Amino acid sequence: QVHLVESGGRLVQAGGSLRLSCAASGRTFSSYGMGWFRQAPGKERDVVAAINWSGSTTYYADSVKGRFTISRDNAKNTVYLQMNSLKPEDTAVYYCAASRGYSGSTYRGYADWGQGTQVTVSS
Repeated sequence: QVHLVESGGRLVQAGGSLRLSCAASGRTFSSYGMGWFRQAPGKERDVVAAINWSGSTTYYADSVKGRFTISRDNAKNTVYLQMNSLKPEDTAVYYCAASRGYSGSTYRGYADWGQGTQVTVSS
C-alpha cells in the first residue's frame, strides 16, 4: 500500500498553467504505475493521464493531449501533472492514484488514491 498526497490545485484563469504534485510514501514507489484522474461535480471520475514505473510509457485522455504532461521523479517519490492552456472545462477535483504495474486508463487497476486537490479555471 502507498499513501498519496496531492498538492498544487488552486484558482487560475483560462489559458493559465498549473503543476500538480503527488507525494507518495513507501520504499517501493518506483515499482508503481501512477495515474491522474479528475472528477467534476455531478460527473464520473475520469482518467487524465498515466505513467509507468520508469516514465517510458504514458497515456493521455484525448481532452488533455498536447496540453498536459505527466512525469515522475522516483528519487523524490513524486508524480507531477503539468497543465497548460487550461480551460474552464478542466475544473475538477484532481486525484492521483497508484497501481501495481501499469494500468493506463483502467480505473480498476488503481488500488491506492489520494484525497484530491481542487483545480478551478475561471473564464
